[in-house]
Amino acid sequence: MGNELKQLLVHADASPQFAQRLEFACRLAILHGAGVTALYASPSASEAIPAASGMGPGLAVRRQNVQDTELLRARSVFGQLKPAGVPAAWGEIHEFPLVPAFAEQALYADLLVLGQHGPGEGWSSLMPTDFPETVIALSGRAAIVLPYTSAKPDLPGNVVIAWKPTRGAARAVTAALPILRNASAVHILSWGADAGASTGASPHIVSYLKAHGVQATWQREDAEPANLGDLLLSRAFDLRADLLVMGCYGRARAYEWVLGGTSRTVLKSMTLPVLMAH
Repeated sequence: MGNELKQLLVHADASPQFAQRLEFACRLAILHGAGVTALYASPSASEAIPAASGMGPGLAVRRQNVQDTELLRARSVFGQLKPAGVPAAWGEIHEFPLVPAFAEQALYADLLVLGQHGPGEGWSSLMPTDFPETVIALSGRAAIVLPYTSAKPDLPGNVVIAWKPTRGAARAVTAALPILRNASAVHILSWGADAGASTGASPHIVSYLKAHGVQATWQREDAEPANLGDLLLSRAFDLRADLLVMGCYGRARAYEWVLGGTSRTVLKSMTLPVLMAH
């Protein structure tokens, strides 16, 4: 069957959230018979904090020691959490710039598991704040972004789709099909006159999902509100959703990324995993 999950790519770093991402990815891999690659990507000292002129060699050595310690910590987490029976591999990125190098490796995965940017300690906290959406845009791959929290996310069972007839939303839904087939409930939310409603035998989002073995309910409203991002998160909470599927709206050109208001709000305020595609 098409649209299968066979290879997951997890962003590895020294933050506590790496364990959360890896554990989530491994449970998803077990469910779908997939392999997992943990790809370590953390800013180098020169990339994160450019060296000032006259900086002594002692400071450079201390910076390198911190980075080496963080790398070893991430490797240890990987070794402890990778389950037996799941094909798991470890990789590291040392190229500059970091984000395009990660995005290139993302080309060889069916789904990425990334994390919401949050405060922290060490070089891992110095990752670009737009790391998830830029990787999604440059690679063209869908990603599940996990919220910055110590909670253990459940595997998706109750899913909300934020539908809009756009390339990003369509790619997100297609990438989510293996997950949607295992869901206990799928809710589609859409707003606006162009929300994808049709008459007669014309195809629409519900018929598309049904053709792929997914039953869904569709809630349509006429006017798209200005605070759509906040409303999406509120509706997802009311529906007790454990995954939000949506297009990542914005424009990527070289290394420039301009994110739409709805996507920006969701990535900033999310409290549940979000599967995004561009």
